[in-house]
Amino acid sequence: MIHRRQATRTMAVALATLVALTAAGCSSKAKSGDDKGTGAGGVKSGKGITDKTIAVGALTDMTGVYATLGKSVTQAQQLYVKQVNAAGGICGRQLELTVRDHGYDPQKALSAYTELEPKVAGYMQFIGSPFVAAVKQRVDGQDKGLVLPQAWSASLLGSPYIRVLGSTYDVETINAVDFLVKEKGLKSGDKLGHVYFEGDYGENALAGSKYAAEKAGLTVVEQKIKPTDNDMSAQVAALKQAGVKGIVISAGPRQAASLVGVAAATKLLVPVIGNNSAFAPQLLGTQAGPALEKMYWFASPSLPIGADTPVAKKLVADYKAAYPSDSLDNGIVAGWTAASVFGEALKKACDAKDLSRKGIDKALLTLNAYDAGFGTHDFSDPKAPSSRESVILQPDKSVPGGMRTVREPFVSDAAKAFTPKVG
Repeated sequence: MIHRRQATRTMAVALATLVALTAAGCSSKAKSGDDKGTGAGGVKSGKGITDKTIAVGALTDMTGVYATLGKSVTQAQQLYVKQVNAAGGICGRQLELTVRDHGYDPQKALSAYTELEPKVAGYMQFIGSPFVAAVKQRVDGQDKGLVLPQAWSASLLGSPYIRVLGSTYDVETINAVDFLVKEKGLKSGDKLGHVYFEGDYGENALAGSKYAAEKAGLTVVEQKIKPTDNDMSAQVAALKQAGVKGIVISAGPRQAASLVGVAAATKLLVPVIGNNSAFAPQLLGTQAGPALEKMYWFASPSLPIGADTPVAKKLVADYKAAYPSDSLDNGIVAGWTAASVFGEALKKACDAKDLSRKGIDKALLTLNAYDAGFGTHDFSDPKAPSSRESVILQPDKSVPGGMRTVREPFVSDAAKAFTPKVG
């Protein structure tokens, strides 16, 4: 436990120091403001906007704990930009996507944000709830650029500029526990294990499991881990000793694979369900693959990449053509959806003749039933996630994308009644 507390303090100190530095470094920029006057087509412009281009940033993880997700999200967004530009761009301008890999490192993440901030209209990707939360005050207070994070912590709610796409981790976890109770046999009096990352992601998911457990009469057995903890043997042993009847995991794909693999090997044969970022289909090719197909499920804010819909099929075909050597996963859906939402906001802002950051943010508020093909989103209320729906998926190597839908989009009664803690 000592090394975990030290790691938490180190992360907190690093983030606090870097946020202070970035805040201090942006005071001079405030004088110039975002409004650059009227440009081509009589459209007001701002940071990242010229008469010919619209610059957008992507702060991703291609080398850290979410490397698989980051690669898929980024490539899907690069595909979106390429297709939009080939069709003439937006508002008579070509999109330019600048990507920075932070490797899930706080210093790199915040440095990359500071570097790109004066150069882009906003961000269609920012992986890492702790890092997005660290710049939230700066975004809200001064920068005011639209951020669509690949992060679902409720701590990000309430910002007019940082908008969560899909259900937050707490709501998603409530839906996940509902699945365990209604379809996997958990009942009042049972113990529910929860393995979770320290920090915003895990703590927010834990709030959801505790709420759902209270409603269902379950007792939560907690196991906190760090992103660098890859062997879940100790956690499985503790949960087996406690006699849990089911497990929630709010961590990364590596931790989920280890947890399920060790549980199967030690005969802790209970259902395990993860949050949306706790699975990658590449895991099906590992030793844990057979166990994942038998005893693992995960909740997703959207339909899977292998969904039997025209939009999904077209995206699969286009992605395979662009990246023939890469596998399919739901990072593609997350990336494509965020890019599509950002693009739609730009189109609405163009219609209103205002591509300043204020104009783009205002345009997003008008999207109250937007569907890029994988789920409907309502952005009219910054204090709410864009959706409370979850889809329950199960690993299946025979399905495109390695996952099949076992429960269609739904909102549990507990999730309907739950109010996420804003900011």
